[in-house]
Amino acid sequence: MPELPDLPDADRPRPDGLRSEFTPGTTRWAVRRAQWTAMGYAPEDQGRPKIAVVNTSSKLAVCFSHLDGVADVVSEAIWEAGGLPLEIRTVAPSDFVTSAGRKARYLMPTRDLIVNDVEAAVEGAVLDGMVCLSSCDKTTPAHLMASARLDIPSILVIGGYQQAGTRNGCSVDIDTVYESVGAVRSGAMTVAELGEVADSAIVGPGVCAGLATANTMHVLAESLGMTLPGSAPVRAGSERMRALAAESGRRILGMVSEGLTARKVLTAAAIENAVQVALALGGSVNCVRHLAAVAAEADLDLDVVGLFESLGADAVQLAAIRPNGTDQVWDLERVGGAQAVVRALLPRIHGDALTVTGRTVAELAAQAPDPDGAVLHPLTDPVRPEPGLLILRGSLAPDGAVVKVAGAGNARRRFTGRAEVFAGEDAAIDALGEGRIRPGAVIVLRGMGPRGGPGTVFAASFVAALNGAGLGGQVAVVTDGELSGLNHGLVVGQVMPEAADGGPLAGVETGDVVTIDLDARTLDADPVRDGAPVTSGRPGRERGWLGQYAALVGPVQQGAVLRRPAPPT
Repeated sequence: MPELPDLPDADRPRPDGLRSEFTPGTTRWAVRRAQWTAMGYAPEDQGRPKIAVVNTSSKLAVCFSHLDGVADVVSEAIWEAGGLPLEIRTVAPSDFVTSAGRKARYLMPTRDLIVNDVEAAVEGAVLDGMVCLSSCDKTTPAHLMASARLDIPSILVIGGYQQAGTRNGCSVDIDTVYESVGAVRSGAMTVAELGEVADSAIVGPGVCAGLATANTMHVLAESLGMTLPGSAPVRAGSERMRALAAESGRRILGMVSEGLTARKVLTAAAIENAVQVALALGGSVNCVRHLAAVAAEADLDLDVVGLFESLGADAVQLAAIRPNGTDQVWDLERVGGAQAVVRALLPRIHGDALTVTGRTVAELAAQAPDPDGAVLHPLTDPVRPEPGLLILRGSLAPDGAVVKVAGAGNARRRFTGRAEVFAGEDAAIDALGEGRIRPGAVIVLRGMGPRGGPGTVFAASFVAALNGAGLGGQVAVVTDGELSGLNHGLVVGQVMPEAADGGPLAGVETGDVVTIDLDARTLDADPVRDGAPVTSGRPGRERGWLGQYAALVGPVQQGAVLRRPAPPT
């Protein structure tokens, strides 16, 4: 295993001055002592720095199934370093399991549910710092958002990627499963064969083995400076991952001693650095709204969509990791991971930005290898002479839309076609299975954004099915719904404003001409007409969590974070 970089000495901090230390004799002091003594903590140990181990363990999905063991590693390291580890649990949403209910409407809202869950547990107990175990898509941005909101010493431990399997001598993974659904719909594969693919696709715990949203956000968490160097990508359960988890448990005590809180790391410069890395790798389209949400929680006055646009004006793509190309996420780990990408980008990024190590981005990147020239290219010899993500604007997206051009493959640079409008992906998948979707069409899936769902509704399964049916390069998709980072083809997502806010997408009708121009970076319709807000669900009639989310969620271009309701007029 490669040696970890030297880190500042994490001497045991003195308990005096800790915010978690209550005045002896007070009610708060007495009742907490009674609780913790009953749990086996000696009174003298209760004076240690109190560290939350935020565990998103769950037996619902393989993404999280290994995290209890990781929590034990972190907790043991915290204890040995002089802290008192206190494990807390939150909801653990999996994009491939939690998406089953209500057309995936719960997925996006769980991100903000986690943030509130962490706030309630950590602030309610007045703990001194936290180590967050981040795995599937929504947990990493949620942990970054919670860190920014609470502004206490915080560090993320990356849960890592799963190993892919084999079938009939060929490599298969969750992406293969996803796209094989389209092959079944088109008659190219049987249900029994799909079952065999599904049974072979995953070997071991962790997140999808590709540069989808989970691995994208893992790499961006490191690019933001919120993990130890070398954290992403990493194989779940590996010796290296466990070593990083233990070192993170020790390091959080140093951060508490130094007063190194999250907002000292999550600065405007850090957000810009993460945007540069996302552009260079062609990360998931979902990272745009997640970085906007982190900036919002950190109270940074940043237009993150505008940053992707301006910084992308002269950015280039440095790697082609699946689904963007043939290299795998473990190849990126092998050549140095996030730190090697940052090193390659040093001329374009803020090297003086601080990280959780107490060192700067440039200091850490100096220890990373140079681009190998095969998996990771230098700026002077990029994979593509444009960024992996593009922001499109135009009459259909005045506030922007995102296209993962790195995964567009051989799609036309300028695509003009007649719109086929659907209110949800089920109707579109049925049309695909019935042969009613023809080459040259632009499929519009709308009313499926954070407000329109409420909670973003899946459009990702249709895109995967389209590719599985062999139409990925011949049909374009435009949507305000939920996409997967595994999706590829000419797919324009996160159209802003969403149709539920009365954005221009609401006025599109079947037969209208839609033009996507990647070179001009535009998205337009002819004719352009106003439309009443379009929703796929009934936000005003929702009960429970989705109803609360519908009432509070803000615009997706601002991260779709929860906000205070407007005061009565």
